[in-house]
Amino acid sequence: MSEHESRSPKASGAAAESPPNRRSALGWLSVALGALATTAAGVPVVGYLLSPILRTPGDRWVDLGPVEEYPEKQTRLVDFVDPLHRPWDGQSERLAAYVRHDEGEKFQVFMVNCTHLGCPVSWFPQSGLFLCPCHGGVYYQDGQRASGPPPRGLYSYDSRVVDGRLQIRAGRLPTLQQPG
Repeated sequence: MSEHESRSPKASGAAAESPPNRRSALGWLSVALGALATTAAGVPVVGYLLSPILRTPGDRWVDLGPVEEYPEKQTRLVDFVDPLHRPWDGQSERLAAYVRHDEGEKFQVFMVNCTHLGCPVSWFPQSGLFLCPCHGGVYYQDGQRASGPPPRGLYSYDSRVVDGRLQIRAGRLPTLQQPG
């Protein structure tokens, strides 16, 4: 072997490295897309597994104002901010409830949603009834079901009076397992 042949690129092993071709580029692309898909599929699973650690408390006491704002034997609509709202909630952070002041420090506070399909109910003081405009659900002033398709009475909030102010426990939405 001559001196010239030993210095050639073929002899030095440079030929072992071939330029990238379409097959190897597609191979790397498929590996990268597979990794991306696996990561995307794994994020919800990891979120589910970590949710008990990251979960915020489900209920918080919300102040609805002084007891004097709610005359006895009357029902009033009151607005409040969801205690578990997020910055991106927009107007949906605003919630409402019907407050019925029975007597003294005894209150009933109802969610405004019908228990049939969640439509907002309206209070009619003349008849002493809550009426749902969607499917004709009717509730008595104490929130019990009167007629129509609702399966039960209105959901209610736990309430308490602290230092002359009415508070409700809000944040958790009722489910079949925890009906409210």
